[in-house]
Amino acid sequence: MLEIQVQVSLQKLNLFDNGLLAYSYNISTAQKGVGEQNGSQQTPRGRHIIRAKIGAGMPCNTVFVSRRSTGEIYSEALGRAYPNRDWILTRILWLSGCEPRFNRLGQCDTMRRYIYIHGCPDEYPMGLPFSHGCIRMRNIDIIDLFERVQIGAQVNIVE
Repeated sequence: MLEIQVQVSLQKLNLFDNGLLAYSYNISTAQKGVGEQNGSQQTPRGRHIIRAKIGAGMPCNTVFVSRRSTGEIYSEALGRAYPNRDWILTRILWLSGCEPRFNRLGQCDTMRRYIYIHGCPDEYPMGLPFSHGCIRMRNIDIIDLFERVQIGAQVNIVE
């Protein structure tokens, strides 16, 4: 059984297979820290599941807006042309909280906050909190993780 653990303090995403560490990836969580409230731009803590997998078979650097491909392929030139876009690239693992009144339902619902594990521009730093709430990964790493996990896989986000 595969399970993901996101360690915010270490900026690491670890994939465990039957309790044994199988893979470890550098990530970037929210610049504003951890928190569950709508609009906080923080990474939510606690137990989650992967509710949806989006982008299977799409080219690396595919640009997504509202979970749909825009038809664009990210490049540094595109990034310079649109410097304020929050780039969601390559693959999306959409998270859903499992803890009512903490990260599910009401004003703290991870899925309604559109919190993902997703790819980002390769020039973005990993190992530093820099996102708007989501968990960012290198494109090559999100492709690897995406292929390994299934919908319903457990994701535990800890400080």
